[in-house]
Amino acid sequence: MTRYKKNDPEITRRKFINTAVGASAAVGGLALVSTLGGANPVFRLTRDKMPPVPGDVLIHAEGAKSGQPVTAADLSEKLTRAWPQGKDKEGNPLVRNGDPNNILAVYKFPPGQLVAPTNLESTIDGQIVAYSDICTHAGCSVSDDDQKAGQMKCPCHSGQYDPKQGCKVVGGPPPRALAQLPLKMDADKIVVGDYFLTMPYPFLHEEEWEARKKAVEDALS
Repeated sequence: MTRYKKNDPEITRRKFINTAVGASAAVGGLALVSTLGGANPVFRLTRDKMPPVPGDVLIHAEGAKSGQPVTAADLSEKLTRAWPQGKDKEGNPLVRNGDPNNILAVYKFPPGQLVAPTNLESTIDGQIVAYSDICTHAGCSVSDDDQKAGQMKCPCHSGQYDPKQGCKVVGGPPPRALAQLPLKMDADKIVVGDYFLTMPYPFLHEEEWEARKKAVEDALS
């Protein structure tokens, strides 16, 4: 006769529940680790990541003059890329290239070609103007390499801007114009006169941009 041991249904039920809970916890733990591993790191506002700050000097971002101050003689209707250069806590020069969104597009147009909605008071002599060089659609750096001088076309999704008219959108999917950066002259150097007049990429709401400016001012004070 075969001996058969009958299981207590309550004990069997308890084992099933404990096993199920353990398996769920393991799966949940793996999901949490996966989620945390894929999350973006917390943004820490260091001086090299600050947006252009009033008083920053514009320096060439590429080419033979990379790292040198941008002068009026260097500029033309063809886009010149520049970084803002500020100072570290010890007062030494510090390029704000820790955030790639800080790259700038700088132009010099003949008198009378810059028109509204360009903020002419934020230009130098109504000729030299600077904008964020980051497309407001998907964050690509805008290029004019395949365009006529004075025209801007994003290589990612063909967004087009007119730098003579406040870098307003004239084609493609960008939701808004490129942010204009106020400029002024300091001897022969081109410097930042104030913060971007409107929110640059990647900000989606003016409140976020205002909060970032406040954080920068607090950190520098």
